Amino acid sequence: MHEYNFISISISSSILSSPIEYLKGVGPLRADLLKKELGIFTFEDLLNHFPLRHIDRTKIESIGNITPQTEYIQVAGTITGIEILGERRAKRMVAWLEDKTGIVELTWFQGIQWMQKILHEGSEYLVYGRTGFFNGRPQITHPEIELFTAELKSGKSFLEPVYPTTEKLKAKGLNARQLAKLTSALLPLISAKDVYENIPETVLQQLNLVNRFDAVTAIHFPKNAEEHEKALHRLKFEEFFMAQVRMGMLRGKRHRHSHGVVFEKVGGLFNSFYNNYLPFELTNAQKRVIKEIRSDTARPRQMNRLLQGDVGSGKTIVALLVMLIAADNGFQSCLMAPTEILAQQHYNNISKLLGDLPVRTALLTGSSKQSQRKVILENLSKGNIHILVGTHAVIEEAVQFNKLGLAVVDEQHRFGVAQRARLWEKAETPPHVLVMTATPIPRTLAMTAYGDLDYSIIDELPPGRQPIITVQRFETKRAAVMDFVKEEIAKGRQAFFVYPLIEESEKMSYENLMEGYEQVKTFFPEHLYSISMVHGKMPAEQKDVNMQRFKTGDTQILVGTTVIEVGIDIPNASVMVIESAEKFGLSQLHQLRGRVGRGSDKSYCILLSPYKLSNDARERLKIMCATNDGFVIAEKDLELRGPGEIEGTKQSGVLNFKLASIVNDKSLLELSKFYADQVLSNDEDLSKEENLRLNAFLISQKGKTLWSRIS
Repeated sequence: MHEYNFISISISSSILSSPIEYLKGVGPLRADLLKKELGIFTFEDLLNHFPLRHIDRTKIESIGNITPQTEYIQVAGTITGIEILGERRAKRMVAWLEDKTGIVELTWFQGIQWMQKILHEGSEYLVYGRTGFFNGRPQITHPEIELFTAELKSGKSFLEPVYPTTEKLKAKGLNARQLAKLTSALLPLISAKDVYENIPETVLQQLNLVNRFDAVTAIHFPKNAEEHEKALHRLKFEEFFMAQVRMGMLRGKRHRHSHGVVFEKVGGLFNSFYNNYLPFELTNAQKRVIKEIRSDTARPRQMNRLLQGDVGSGKTIVALLVMLIAADNGFQSCLMAPTEILAQQHYNNISKLLGDLPVRTALLTGSSKQSQRKVILENLSKGNIHILVGTHAVIEEAVQFNKLGLAVVDEQHRFGVAQRARLWEKAETPPHVLVMTATPIPRTLAMTAYGDLDYSIIDELPPGRQPIITVQRFETKRAAVMDFVKEEIAKGRQAFFVYPLIEESEKMSYENLMEGYEQVKTFFPEHLYSISMVHGKMPAEQKDVNMQRFKTGDTQILVGTTVIEVGIDIPNASVMVIESAEKFGLSQLHQLRGRVGRGSDKSYCILLSPYKLSNDARERLKIMCATNDGFVIAEKDLELRGPGEIEGTKQSGVLNFKLASIVNDKSLLELSKFYADQVLSNDEDLSKEENLRLNAFLISQKGKTLWSRIS
């Protein structure tokens, strides 16, 4: 399917909608490749295929200057030899480029036939690419290469665009250089009337942004670095601004037009629980969040709120208080969790907290017995159950509520959009929606991926919680780590040992875990210690039994994979040992660490790793030891991995920015939000004359972008 991006240039004349095969130098065969490989169907698509970077062709380095620290380099020299090495999959072409200072090896694994035709021994070439070292010698793999012509030797400065391409296109002669030629053939055919302005005039003037046509042409072929910088700034702002306006309109439309049930009062159940049953004083953050939710639910529009808070910050108690407000107003609530263990835990905690209050709760999971299930479904449809806690089982068709007023979804990123939607289709008037996540979301990500939602943050931990002491230890110190765990167990505490899941192989993960389990047993012999194990291959019943034994203290050690990552609450567990910690992401390490420190005792997280670590892994482990703050960790995670890798956002089209980066352009994102909010506060549906071109642009983009929304 052909996907567009926000920054697509809007069509105001037929020239940009022309099929790409009609551009000089393309033709039917190349057009077919451009469509399949890059999604370039029209002149407009080519105009929107922006360069990755620009190369100053006059900046030529000496080959002798290449060091292991060199990332990209441009060199010129003579090809002194060409060889084809290896066979079949291992086949590669190697050429040697020499200048007065040294030799660099050029290597191709693909497009070899094409390169054989165009590369000649004894000729001079200009070469650009990413450097590396192989057997101690400098190497450039799949470089960009061209004859070192008199024009290039003249030293006349110009910035040449380098376009994203694919190996298949390169093999057919459509490398970055050829794409640049096609774009340069296109630009003389268009004028300012083809690329009309889409940002309101007042915003352009206040921010001193270059006009759209100049920005689009300069992003491809700038006269100098300053012109390129201005074009880049303008187009990045445009990407962010359009995303923020679109989400602001979605949010505003929902606020104005969505119907919702009204919780008119805070009644006896809430007040009685708050005054007599609440086991601890709420933090100021919890009180603030409850006020925000209360304000939403008192209006006749559907609440759609994301509640984020660190592990152990008390999101469940907030959800329970809101469910009591629903019950006070004659409405039912549903809490959906991603696993049976977590659903069971929520049910137990809620039942315990409610004590003898007249609030009827029920638990519905895939393993609920048929006889129980029948009673639950009957009572639910009659309105005799106030709070239903469950897994995916609650969205089955047979589950019918009498008066559903509130849907709470825990660990929302583990459910698909369709699954969540099925839950709030179970009422005539859509219920209020509260989605919770224990994975703190960086502000920039919240503004983009979740920008159509209202969101609340619990940024305080309950009093009495001690920060978890986190240390990194190399495998050579394993015996000392085990001695420390023994000391904690001797105090009556419990310990987790977690092993990584190896994505490529379930078999390898299982073997890795079993090996680890046997190793733990050598340090903790079975006649002295009791050990449980949980893993993905284990039957659900066995897993629950083993988890339950650890929970009740029958076993002192739980060995497992990341199955234990979410929601398991064992206040007596004081040590978390994470094996091969370098194989985990920051967010996952933080989630795992959150399984300890849930009681009032001092707790520890020990990150075991080999001595040899990549720079990224070293940085991750250093961050983990430096802070317990989930929001700081989330920001660092975003910086290290980028938004496309953060859980739950991979498919979010709103993050498919071509030029802008929510990691590197934070201040520009903030600025775009400020101006988007300003525009919408004065003209919520963009009907005023000064916003008509903005409105027209957004309408032209309808259906051309992917939107991953909570509901």
